[in-house]
Amino acid sequence: MYNAHLVVTVGAALWVGFSAFAILTRQSWVVDPLTEYGVPESWWPWLGSAKAAGAVGLLIGLWLPVLGVLAAIGLVVYFTGAIVTVSRARAYHHLAYPMLYLVPVVVAVALGAAA
Repeated sequence: MYNAHLVVTVGAALWVGFSAFAILTRQSWVVDPLTEYGVPESWWPWLGSAKAAGAVGLLIGLWLPVLGVLAAIGLVVYFTGAIVTVSRARAYHHLAYPMLYLVPVVVAVALGAAA
């Protein structure tokens, strides 16, 4: 069980870290939808930083489990907020994107609890 937790946690952290990098470097495939959803440009660095902190927290959580759990909680709140934002913008065809990040984080925490 520990090996599965390790692989999923590292994968989720890399995946969320990639998302943070994409928003911090203002990749058009990330920031164009944010503009469409009405997310102010002044928020983008904060959103990217929150994702980056969550990704680092997941990795540190492999050695300090409480930090990993806290990072996962923060990421779950973040991506739940993203789902709400996409829904409020009525961009339902984009709902899968925040879920692609949310699900691995939830699975990582569940595997950590089971290990």
